[in-house]
Amino acid sequence: MSRDARWKALLELLVEQGRLDVEEAAAALDVSAATIRRDLDQLAEQQMLVRTRGGAVVHGVSYELPLRYKTSRRAAEKQAISAAVAALISPGEAVGFTGGTTTTEVARALAARPDLTTGSPALTIVTNALNIANELAIRPQFKIVVTGGVARAQSYELIGPLADGVLGQISLDVAVLGVNAFDVVHGAAAHDEDEAAINRLLCERAGRVVVAADSTKLAARAFARICPTDQVDTLVTDAAAPDATVAAFEEAGVTVIRA
Repeated sequence: MSRDARWKALLELLVEQGRLDVEEAAAALDVSAATIRRDLDQLAEQQMLVRTRGGAVVHGVSYELPLRYKTSRRAAEKQAISAAVAALISPGEAVGFTGGTTTTEVARALAARPDLTTGSPALTIVTNALNIANELAIRPQFKIVVTGGVARAQSYELIGPLADGVLGQISLDVAVLGVNAFDVVHGAAAHDEDEAAINRLLCERAGRVVVAADSTKLAARAFARICPTDQVDTLVTDAAAPDATVAAFEEAGVTVIRA
């Protein structure tokens, strides 16, 4: 197994379990404990995790890994979701994007649409996600508006009260919302309260709200609520979403698209 493959596998295990034991990780990956210790030391140097005696734990209180190491998780589902979300957006609209791997894929899908290669602007993009702004800034047909705030390393999102000044003065046609959890009763939520606050502002400024979430995030709860279910117009998820869960969202007035 290559080093990159081991690192990916270790980070996936860490996301699932919250902590790693050197001996257990070595057995799971069929490599020596010395190799795992070296890998964990190198990942800790890059602030991907925190080393502990005998293993490692996730980095940061929000229990998230930096975006570049989360992108490959459920990649096929996210690409299908992103294509379906992109199809809901019309030329000339003002679109708000929260951060996250799925919303990043939506931005890429919009950049690839042939009907959005020209326009003045073809779309207006408002986002607090530095990586999304960076990817779309090279598209001259897109007008990019970035909120103020302090960068959060785990998700590349700008958070804090500095964003209020921008978001309080704009109107959006649609907000594309990435979430950590979406439950019919408890609504859309994120792990971090500052992230949730900015996402909530984007939703409040939008004419319609689209949640882009793979099926593992449905019927789940997270610490900080973004918005109640009745503020969401459309949920775009993957084909693995259970029928009962989909039916519950539809009964609550949410249009559900299974990509």
